[in-house]
Amino acid sequence: MAEFTMELNDDQKQVRDWIHGFAADVIRPAAAEWDEREETPWPVIQEAAKVGIYSLDFYAQQFFDPTGLGVPMAMEELFWGDAGIALSIVGTGLAAIGVLANGTEEQIGTWIPQMYGDQNDVKVAAFCSSEPDAGSDVGAMRTRAVYDQAKDEWVLNGTKTWATNGGIANVHIVVAVVDPELGTKGHASFIVPPNTPGLSQGQKFKKHGIRASHTAEVVLEDVRVPGSCLLGGKEKLDERLARAHERARSGGAGERVKNAAMATFEASRPAVGAMAVGTARAAYEVALDYAKTRTQFGRPIIDNQGVAFQLADMRTQIDAARLLVWRASWMAVAGRPFTSAEGSMSKLYASEVAKKVTAQALQILGGNGFTREYPVERMHRDSAIYTIFEGTSEIQRLVIARTISDMPIR
Repeated sequence: MAEFTMELNDDQKQVRDWIHGFAADVIRPAAAEWDEREETPWPVIQEAAKVGIYSLDFYAQQFFDPTGLGVPMAMEELFWGDAGIALSIVGTGLAAIGVLANGTEEQIGTWIPQMYGDQNDVKVAAFCSSEPDAGSDVGAMRTRAVYDQAKDEWVLNGTKTWATNGGIANVHIVVAVVDPELGTKGHASFIVPPNTPGLSQGQKFKKHGIRASHTAEVVLEDVRVPGSCLLGGKEKLDERLARAHERARSGGAGERVKNAAMATFEASRPAVGAMAVGTARAAYEVALDYAKTRTQFGRPIIDNQGVAFQLADMRTQIDAARLLVWRASWMAVAGRPFTSAEGSMSKLYASEVAKKVTAQALQILGGNGFTREYPVERMHRDSAIYTIFEGTSEIQRLVIARTISDMPIR
């Protein structure tokens, strides 16, 4: 296992520069247009597929980087380009992580390639967990999956919301309740193959930010999927449910059982932190360049301590956020347990930094920052999502507090 380092090796630097070039040359020039259109930027995704960035092989290489820095490095550079377009490019990854975290080898080999398609026929995937009444409170989930033993099929009914690529995806990963008595421990994840009857897109959301990324409801009405589409398989599920029931009967003592959605989020939180770092860094660079060239009262505004000190704080916070993300990413690949909720720490701090830094950048640009002529207005809108999706900042604080105290804080 690689030792922790704060220095990228030559191969990582080459990949970073390659992704940065794509972000600068392809993503950024298209950012304003697709933000205004509020549509999935299929041409950009296809360009990413052509050069190899939108592909299973690319994400596998970054995912299995022995230092753990491949994924956060890639996320930072793509989201430096534009958060909305980048999320359209990487949104499939959350569904892929769901399969990697919970699926069998056969499921991984069968379904993940279908999530991406190929450069001539690009596909996307969706991870569907949140519901209208079950966002942070996953215990309130109502979507049900009932096993039809005679046909070896699972029947899914319910409505999912806030699903990236929901309804337009080739493959949907759906979290559903299989044993209501067990609360969150009675959840399981299912693969819904392409063109499965009963799955439809509900409302498509008009959003404050990340508007180039498609977000919608997913409606499931008597959706039947083969038994082989239960992630991990039925034998594994039955064993897990039996352990959970035994633990409940013994008053909670014994093995801690994680539900499928939380396993996916736990694996992805440092990556979300890296996305936030990319957006924050982009806004900081715009503000720094502006402060060095914008003159007031006969001198560049960076000569004023009020501006210079803001930029100093912005850079310090960005670097601190990146280090938290890198630490959590390295710990995950090294098999080190998050004994102090280091994954949630990285997501919490980087998300809050992104909101703060983009707001400061907008302020440094003054009236210009408030217009769409400059990108910080869009970056400021985009940054709001990081403190909301894949666990709000409040939920991250709750996870950290419970972990460091070992108490059921409410």
